[in-house]
Amino acid sequence: MKYTQLGRTGLKVSRLVLGTMNFGPQTNEADSHAIMDTALGAGLNFFDTANVYGWGENKGRTESIIGNWFAQGEGRRDKVVLATKVYGNMGADGPAWPNHDKLSAVNIRRAVDASLKRLQTDYIDVYQFHHIDRDTPFDEIWQAIDVLIQQGKILYVGSSNFPGYKIAQANEIAARRGGTIGLVSEQCLYNLAERRAEMEVVPAAQEYGLGVIPWSPLHGGLLGGVLKKEVEGKRRASGRAADALNDAGTRAQIQAYEDLLDKHGIEPGEAALAWLLTRPGVTGPIVGPRTAEQLASAVRASELELSEELLTGLDEIFPGPGPSPEAFAW
Repeated sequence: MKYTQLGRTGLKVSRLVLGTMNFGPQTNEADSHAIMDTALGAGLNFFDTANVYGWGENKGRTESIIGNWFAQGEGRRDKVVLATKVYGNMGADGPAWPNHDKLSAVNIRRAVDASLKRLQTDYIDVYQFHHIDRDTPFDEIWQAIDVLIQQGKILYVGSSNFPGYKIAQANEIAARRGGTIGLVSEQCLYNLAERRAEMEVVPAAQEYGLGVIPWSPLHGGLLGGVLKKEVEGKRRASGRAADALNDAGTRAQIQAYEDLLDKHGIEPGEAALAWLLTRPGVTGPIVGPRTAEQLASAVRASELELSEELLTGLDEIFPGPGPSPEAFAW
């Protein structure tokens, strides 16, 4: 497994990030623990979760599964760079009780303590804002974060789903306050089929020294060989992938993608992950395996070297927006 620095920090993380969103809703605790053991054995040291994972009445369940795994000992916690998130309503579905969601100082304090308890640890390596908070000023957010860092409860701070201007605003205010590290990572939707992040988010992250952590690297399965699996009767597309394939143009695009990779003898899902690892500013994509086989495929992808011919072919099928600001200005 290859490693890199997380943005401008000295923190070394694997170039694949283990996503845990399936732990609980789709993968039971025993299998989740086995996947984490296998991931650690393969060299993945960067694990990502969120306080709301588990969803519905089971919000927090995923963090608890990870916490039970840490409690087994044998150096598990010390070997892992742990990232979790704050923002969502942790109560029952429906409107949140006042001050029980988003990024107010009071909710950040409450949420981090609850996450630490579920995760059975005394610190979080990377504490991430799951969404922008339009109501809370960054001065308040950074004041709350400074206290948590001083208490040793968190070490670094990242963002998720932030537009470029909010990354800039957050870090400019952090710099103005002095002594506040600011954002060190941004977790965003980014893959071959969805490259809008290249217009503003990725450039902002690079300018401010944030590591980019793409989520949904296979775009909901669309880039994972979905048409081939349909033909072979292995699995039918669902969710985002099924909706996209209803469009004839998108279906033709995915067919061209799968045909190109078949020509090069590479599995589509592995190529999509390997492509992200070639992109400037990318720390590593989040992979959310439901099985050990899916994890093994992701590890193979991290070792792939894509030829210039193949990279050019992928760009022809999935053209990016081009450099910013020319992409939207001219």
